[in-house]
Formats: sequence, C-alpha cells, structure tokens
Amino acid sequence: MPTVPDDSFERPDAYGPGSVWADRVSERSLVGRNQRGVEIPIGMGEGEISPGELLKIALIGCAGMSADIPLGRRLGEDFAMRLWAHGTADEEQDRYLRIDEEVQLDLSGLSAEEITRVVTVFERAVAAACTVERTIVPGVEVTHTISGNPQVEGNAAGQEQR
Repeated sequence: MPTVPDDSFERPDAYGPGSVWADRVSERSLVGRNQRGVEIPIGMGEGEISPGELLKIALIGCAGMSADIPLGRRLGEDFAMRLWAHGTADEEQDRYLRIDEEVQLDLSGLSAEEITRVVTVFERAVAAACTVERTIVPGVEVTHTISGNPQVEGNAAGQEQR
C-alpha cells in the first residue's frame, strides 16, 4: 500500500500532512488513499463505497471519536457503541439536505437523569471536537484546482449555506 503518491503526476505544492489522494482505476471507479497506507475503493460497484457514504461515515466516525473518551468516563472504558447515518441525496439539488445520525449505546441500568447526562455529554463533545460536523453544518467553501497546462481553477462556493 503506497503511503505517498506514485510519480505518475507531480505532487501539488499544497501536499503535506492531511493530504489525501484518489487514483482513477476505471470508469467512475477510484481508490482513495492517505499517508498511513489506507486504501478505500470509491465508486458505485461491488466492494466500493460511494462518496456520499464516505461523507456519512466521516460524520459518524468523527462524532464517535469526539465523544469516545467523555462517554467512557460515564459508561466505563469498554462501553459498546454503534453509530448510524441515514440520508439520501436530493436528486433535484444534487446534495444532501439532511443527514440523520443515530447513536446506539447500552444504557441499561442508568436512571433517567443519568441518561440525560449521557446525551448531554455526547452532544457537547461532538459540538466541541467534531471537525467534520462543524465544517459541514454551516456549509463549506470548496475550491477546485485542475492542475496541468494551463492551470484552471473553479469554485463551488455558490452552494446554499446552512
């Protein structure tokens, strides 16, 4: 598994910590990679994950990681948790209008007051530390740079902000 892009293309000037890349492998099929050697097949085929699914996984993964330690203090270090993200893209607007997250925890044995506190802890942890949700919820300016000769830039900032 490559931890740096091969030399098929020149690395962009902005390449560095936090950079990820995707290589086309066939029509509408890519492999996304990071610098730690992770590879994710991206597409709509068997064994591939769609970009919308990646977005939802990023949201719940960030929420789960953000809340993990605070919830562990309330529920015990080895607590079980499963996070779900539900939503489909609006075809007319070609965007997600809503993504619903669902968190499953074993709350048996907790009082109503303790459950309320766990919910508060989760919500505060995500609000304070989930970079992905904090980026997506208010909307995000996305720029596109096509490298080659000549360089062409585009901007997707005209999308509705929430």
